[in-house]
Amino acid sequence: MTVSTDTTAPTSFEALLAAIEPAEGGPDIKDPATGAIVGRAPEHDTTDLDAAITKARAAQPAWGDLSHDERSAYLNEAADAVEASAEALAQLLSREQGKPLNGPNARFEVGACAAWLRATASFEMKPEVLVDDDGGHAELHYRPLGVVGAIGPWNWPMMISVWQIAPALRMGNTVVVKPSGNTPLSVLALAHVLNSVLPADVLHVISGRRDVGAVLVSHPDIAKIMFTGSTAAGQDIIRSSADTVKRLTLELGGNDAGIVLPDANPKEIAENLFWGAFINTGQTCAALKRLYVHEDIYDAVCEELTKVAASMPMGVGLDENNVLGPLQNKSQYDIVAGLVESARNSGARVLLGGNPEKDQPGYFYPATLVADIDNDNPLVTEEQFGPALPIIKYSTVDEAITMANALDVGLGASVWSSDVESALKVAARIEAGTVWINKHGTVDPRIPFGGMKASGYGLEFGVEGLKHLGAPQAISY
Repeated sequence: MTVSTDTTAPTSFEALLAAIEPAEGGPDIKDPATGAIVGRAPEHDTTDLDAAITKARAAQPAWGDLSHDERSAYLNEAADAVEASAEALAQLLSREQGKPLNGPNARFEVGACAAWLRATASFEMKPEVLVDDDGGHAELHYRPLGVVGAIGPWNWPMMISVWQIAPALRMGNTVVVKPSGNTPLSVLALAHVLNSVLPADVLHVISGRRDVGAVLVSHPDIAKIMFTGSTAAGQDIIRSSADTVKRLTLELGGNDAGIVLPDANPKEIAENLFWGAFINTGQTCAALKRLYVHEDIYDAVCEELTKVAASMPMGVGLDENNVLGPLQNKSQYDIVAGLVESARNSGARVLLGGNPEKDQPGYFYPATLVADIDNDNPLVTEEQFGPALPIIKYSTVDEAITMANALDVGLGASVWSSDVESALKVAARIEAGTVWINKHGTVDPRIPFGGMKASGYGLEFGVEGLKHLGAPQAISY
């Protein structure tokens, strides 16, 4: 195999949509900001899934026989193709998912796809020498698994798909992707662009209902499942994959805590706090979802955070001025609205928001801050996955750590302080796969990422993430 020189990936929204829409039939996909039809998605069935897996399995040996450098060259070519189609991809993503073009949103997400492809291509994967002495020599190698099944969410559909696709391909596997039914067009479009340079059949996308995903999880020719989504869905995948003893990487639900120490500067941290919680309008697994603030600076943090939140424009994603968009679907809107209303009825104080306009089109819920709320309130204990942040007052650091660790999830967390050493001591006591200092949710392709407790298992990103997509093999002589 040689790197393809095909550069036919579409560079306009219209051409991109035309390339992925079925000739006839298929469900209409609507813009969550306006209700307008974005396009039609194909509706594949289990027969289509079987065919895709068969093709991917047939293509895998030749792909796996390539060197790491050769496969990395393909990933870099794929990154070039994404960049060539970047604006068309961002336009489609904004219309289908709802996120604005600007801010840490649609253009940011497409750019992250290219960046992750390049980063994944750059990591060195050499045999690890385990023993080299008079007693002999032993090395640890990582071999391709076969066909990887990737199941992605609707909140970051392109970026999370690349998190799954890039390392799987780099390690010599082929991939079959099942996107969320809420955002299939974005993933189909991304795969179309990637396939303009990749060899035939190493990457397939199957857009269908949940029964298709269930067959993917239990299919005997799928060697591994990568899944990002809810804990409940992850538990179903564990059960369904058991008979075929599949490897799993599960990035499941989070309800990330942030702890603001009493020495923090409220004004200096306010904007980073805001984006930690409200990136992608709060629809991020590793977003800040409950904020614990020391009583000495509680009022000041509430005041500064309210100022920042009030300044952020929300609206239709194609408007270049907006940085916050709608909830992606009605179900998620209802969850957020219900949790905020329950908090209000319990006596919590709504500092900002909480008053959606009833007559406007789209699933817009305003950026909402809720103070003076009990730690056992559902807005705190349940993952809201939207633009509503509860702010809880604490008296001692031990109390804050206890509350932060009380839930059965542990994806990410953060500590906010003017003294890094103090923050590090607190971070070491928090039960989460990642703890950030004076920031939240800033993932990096070089830094392994994964959860504790019911937030899943397995690692993504970096060399450690690559290893989770290979079969370890020790060779001793």
